Amino acid sequence: MTIAFPVPDAAILARRDAIVAGLRPLVAAEALIVTEDERRAFETDGLTAYRQMPLAVVLPSTTAEVSAVMAYCHAQGVPVVARGAGTSLAGGAIAQADAVILGVAKMNRILDVDYADRTARVEAGITNLAISGAVSHEGFFYAPDPSSQLACTIAGNIAMNSGGAHCLKYGVTTNNLLGVTLVTHDGTVVEIGGAHLDAAGYDLLGLVCGSEGQLGIVTEATVRILRGPEGARPALFGFSSVEDAGACTAAIIAAGIIPVAMEYMDREAILITEDFAQAGYPRDAEAMLIIEVEGSDTECTDMLARIVAIARGFNPTSFKVSQSEAESAAIWKGRKSAFGATGRISDYICMDGTIPTGQLPLVLERIGAICAGHGLRVANVFHAGDGNLHPLILFDINTPGELQKAEAAGDAILKLCVEVGGCLTGEHGVGIEKRDLMRFQYTQADLDQQMRVKNVFDPRWLMNPAKVFPLDNRVAA
Repeated sequence: MTIAFPVPDAAILARRDAIVAGLRPLVAAEALIVTEDERRAFETDGLTAYRQMPLAVVLPSTTAEVSAVMAYCHAQGVPVVARGAGTSLAGGAIAQADAVILGVAKMNRILDVDYADRTARVEAGITNLAISGAVSHEGFFYAPDPSSQLACTIAGNIAMNSGGAHCLKYGVTTNNLLGVTLVTHDGTVVEIGGAHLDAAGYDLLGLVCGSEGQLGIVTEATVRILRGPEGARPALFGFSSVEDAGACTAAIIAAGIIPVAMEYMDREAILITEDFAQAGYPRDAEAMLIIEVEGSDTECTDMLARIVAIARGFNPTSFKVSQSEAESAAIWKGRKSAFGATGRISDYICMDGTIPTGQLPLVLERIGAICAGHGLRVANVFHAGDGNLHPLILFDINTPGELQKAEAAGDAILKLCVEVGGCLTGEHGVGIEKRDLMRFQYTQADLDQQMRVKNVFDPRWLMNPAKVFPLDNRVAA
C-alpha cells in the first residue's frame, strides 16, 4: 500500500488568493487560517505517515457559517474536507493541496437535554466524552466510547460510525444516533431524523452515519443518552496462548453471554501498556481479556461465575476481579491508553478489520505469522467480543523500507479479514488507508452502486474527494 494523492487542480491553486479573499467575510477573522505555519497543524491526522498541506482552513462557529462556506466553495468548484479533531486513523481528515479544510471544533455546545425522552442535542464539534460529562450528574451517559473519546468529536464519530469498548452491549454510533443537521455540497441545510425512535421514508440517517464526510457536513446531532447501570465490574483473565484467549472469547459469545465489554491484548500490548499505566495487568500472560459485566451485585456475580466457568476450559493462567472503583479505573486506563503507550516506544500503523468471532484463533495466529514474515513486531489490542481487530504494526519510520513493510503487512491482514468472512473496517473507516483495497472486498458493480449514491449527494465530487473509492474509479451520475 503506497498512498497516492491526486494531482491538484492547477487552476484552483492559481486562484488561491482570490478564494481566500472570498472566504474572509464568511467567518470571523481568527477562524480563517491561511499562513503556511498555521496550516501545517492541519496537514495530517491520526495517519501521521502521510501529510498534505490544505489550500486553507476554515473553522466556522454556526450552521449558518458552514452553509455560507459550503455554498461559496461549491460556486468556486473548490473541494472541501470536513474535520473534527483530526484523530482519524485511516487518513479520513487529510486534505488535498487544492482543498479547503472545514473544521467543526468551534461548534462544541450542548444545545438541549431531555432526560424524560433520553436524548441530547449537541453541536457536532463537541467531544465524545463531554456528552457523558454533561449528563452524568443525572445518572446518564452516552454509550459509544472510542479510545480517543477524550479528543474525538461527535462529527468524526458519525463520519466513521465509531464504536468503542462498550459497543458489544450498547452498539456503535449508528445505534445511538437519532438525528442530524446536515449541510449539503451547495450549502443547503437539511434536518434528518430527530428526537424520536424512527422516521418515515428512507433511512437517510443510516446512510449519513459512516459516510466519511462525503455526503455532507454534520453540524448538529441528536443522540441517545442512557441511564447508567447500577454497577459494573471488570475482570482480567490471563492466558498462556493467544489461541486460548481467542477461543475463550468465541466460546463466551457462542454461549449467549453478552458482557458490556470484552477487550483483548496480547503479550506485546500487555507489556507496553503496563509499563505506562501500571494497571495491574499480568506480565507473564501471552494474552489477556478484559471482560466487564454490569448490573446489580447479584447480576454481576452470576454473570462472572458463568464466564469463569467457560474460561476454565481454556487454560487461564490468572484471574482477577476488580474490587474497587480505583481498580476498575486503572484497568480501563490501561486499555484506553494502549495506543498512546505504544506511540511512546515505536512508530506504528493501527489496522482496523472485523471478523466473525469464531475465526479469532485462526486469524490471531496468522496475524503473527504475517508480521513476522515482514520482520516486524505486532501488538494486538482490540474489541474481541464483536471481532473488531486493531493490530498495531510496529516499525521505524527512520529506517528505509520499514513503512512499506508495515503497509504490506497491514494489507495482508485486511485481506485476511475479508477472506474469513469479515470486512475491511470496523470503526476507523476507509479514508485513504484502505481506499485501494475496496476492490478486494467489493465487485465493480458493488462499487458502482455505492458511487451512484455519492453522485446524488455530491454530483461534482467536491466533498472529501480521493477517499473511500480508488482514485481511478468513478461512475457518471
